[in-house]
Amino acid sequence: MTAAPDTIIVDSILDAIADQRLRAGTKLGEQALSDLFDCNRVHARRALATLTAWQVVEHLPNRGAYVSTPTVEDARNIFQARRAIETTICRNVVRNATDEDIAALRAHLHEEHACKASDRSVVIRLTRGFHLLLARLGGNPVLTRYMEELTMRSSLIIGLYGTAQSALCNDDEHREIVDAIEARDEKATLAALDEHLRGIEHQINFDLTAPPTNVLADALRVKD
Repeated sequence: MTAAPDTIIVDSILDAIADQRLRAGTKLGEQALSDLFDCNRVHARRALATLTAWQVVEHLPNRGAYVSTPTVEDARNIFQARRAIETTICRNVVRNATDEDIAALRAHLHEEHACKASDRSVVIRLTRGFHLLLARLGGNPVLTRYMEELTMRSSLIIGLYGTAQSALCNDDEHREIVDAIEARDEKATLAALDEHLRGIEHQINFDLTAPPTNVLADALRVKD
């Protein structure tokens, strides 16, 4: 089944941010997007609404939609929230995970390990997927919804301000978390999680900001 145009637009913008092709402050006009993706402006509007709900896009009065520009304080707040929420999630997983749950985590680790480091947008998507899988296995749908937003905003920050090799989740660190979960060692699990999240946060470099792109088609890799 072919994805809806608004879904394609959302995925393209997220990939472009993760791959550092689409910078903070880049204008995302409805007409420009509908022209690029050969769709009705309604689909572009829906896509921007979705990204705005995730706080990946911000609307400036009388100016339109732009890729959000997170601040240092934004990053600190987001990762503080993640540490608080994921601590509860991982505690639940340690206490309640089944053999099938552990197998699902191992399968995801295998997929991460097989991914080439040069595929930055794929790596970011997979690492976000690992944390969302933990959230689902934690069994609290309210926390899962919070994690969907927090990991998306984290991905925006990493995509915008991470170097080519830094600020990405390390699959070895993910494996350490899974090993501790499988051993039912709550203390080790939470320690590995905290070290992992703090490590990512400390590698974010806000000096990497670059001017917004003027060629939206190039950033989104849309061909005529």
